[in-house]
Amino acid sequence: MADIEPRYVLVQSHLRDGIKSGQWTVGDRLPSEAELVAQFGVSRMTVNRALRELEQEGLVRRQQGAGSFVAPLERVASTLVIRDIHEEIAARGHRHEAEPLQMGERRARRQEAERLGLETGARIFHSRILHRENGLPLQLEERLVNPACAPDYLQQDFRRITPTAYLLQVAPLTGADYQIEAVGASVEDAAALGLQAGDPCLVIERRSRSPAGTVTWVRLVHPGQRHLLKGSFEA
Repeated sequence: MADIEPRYVLVQSHLRDGIKSGQWTVGDRLPSEAELVAQFGVSRMTVNRALRELEQEGLVRRQQGAGSFVAPLERVASTLVIRDIHEEIAARGHRHEAEPLQMGERRARRQEAERLGLETGARIFHSRILHRENGLPLQLEERLVNPACAPDYLQQDFRRITPTAYLLQVAPLTGADYQIEAVGASVEDAAALGLQAGDPCLVIERRSRSPAGTVTWVRLVHPGQRHLLKGSFEA
């Protein structure tokens, strides 16, 4: 017998499909909680969970006393879960594009070696990739990879699979450390993200581990006006 989807998932699917199809567009007020309760015959708690998770995805903006609205693309929510950015964007019904800017192998400088738990001068992989959502620059990803954990990293087509998705396949993670910082965009980052130097950015640095050691260190730069960080962390 096929599994029956939880009732909150049915509410989510209804709202998500309506947003994707254009039934509700940016700024439109969505059906109220009372209307959704009556339509689906579920509890207010069930509807609240569906809306809360859509808000965490960045699809919905909730305003106390006014209701729930379709969120603008310019304000994207993300959680500190190690997830594939392609999946996050697809969940919002939007198009993800990735453009590799740099791919190569080099000898680790001291700081790079420390980030990967290697000796200075050790062989490492480096990539720099720009991610877009519906053509709009959303994330600049600069990554160092330990070749011992992912020897075929540079042979991957990162227009078709993201580094996160690939690394989770070949080197399952057991933990990660991260830090978050608000900074002004550097000249180089601003040029890639379509910003002015000094524009506010949200930067996440994360180091991920597997049983074999540190797999990767990544720096993710997001335009401040297009990224709202919220949620919790889990490896």
